[in-house]
Amino acid sequence: MKRREFVKFLAASAVAVPATALAQSSSKHYRLGSVTAALPLAPASPFGKLLIGALAQRGYGLGQNLTYDARGAMGDVAKLSGLLAALKDEKVDAVVGVGYPVAVAAKASGIPTVMAWGVGDPVATRLIDGLARPGGNLTGISDVATTLTTKRLALLKEFSPTLRRVAMLWNKDDLGMTLRYQASAEVAKSIGITVQALGVREPDDFDEAFAAMKSDPPDAILMVADSLTVLNRKRVFDFAAERRLPAIYEYSFLARDGGLMAYGPDLKECIERASAMIDRVFKGARPADLPFEQPTHYPFALNLKTAKAAGFAVPTITLALADEVFE
Repeated sequence: MKRREFVKFLAASAVAVPATALAQSSSKHYRLGSVTAALPLAPASPFGKLLIGALAQRGYGLGQNLTYDARGAMGDVAKLSGLLAALKDEKVDAVVGVGYPVAVAAKASGIPTVMAWGVGDPVATRLIDGLARPGGNLTGISDVATTLTTKRLALLKEFSPTLRRVAMLWNKDDLGMTLRYQASAEVAKSIGITVQALGVREPDDFDEAFAAMKSDPPDAILMVADSLTVLNRKRVFDFAAERRLPAIYEYSFLARDGGLMAYGPDLKECIERASAMIDRVFKGARPADLPFEQPTHYPFALNLKTAKAAGFAVPTITLALADEVFE
């Protein structure tokens, strides 16, 4: 073996050994739970795989030194407290959560919890004392709705240059999402765009929202994502396509699943950073002392198949800006 190749081999070995050694030799076995208001982050699910993979990079292996229990309320937020109580009975070391209702239930449970995404502004909702020192048992990733709304409205204007009125669809029973809607509405109004407020509380309310848009048509749709709107996303996709309304969503998987476009936090990055916080909690850190963080990467996703089906001509600049294109 040549000297240069031998040095590279030694360097690679030095990087790989610590994580492997920890996974195989650690005497401590860790128990991690996850809770969402929608589908569970099961190990075989896309986001579950990302979480387990990110933890593996830090030396935690399923069946070796890690037990993982994923739970989801399937849209019934009343079940969240029970799900967390069951995890507490199992003596989990930490929970990773998604969504504001989960954060509320997790705070009440007392379990050390890292919120991966969807929590909204945890200071405004009084979940924590402050971003730098949260206090209590919650930490994680927060969001920046005001900044993102400006970009989302600009993207909608590329499809609808005469944009004057945008329908905003959100779960008005979710305080975190209501504050996201309010921040988005303020930005829209500040640049002269009228907001058609369409708050929903349950699946049947979507029919009323669609009827309102039929009788008083907007120029575009912005959907705030939570368990309710995400579980009913296909209905929104179909309505927007039927009425030929450009629509934008908050996470790229919604564009992958059939929405026209999405702009928001990179959930892969959020999960990786949440796993780093979980690692610190496992090693003895308190969520109270771990600052809430904000995403640094915000991909723009575009679904060309959806655009073509609705008869939209995709502006060249919009296509050029896309980080992810689904065809």
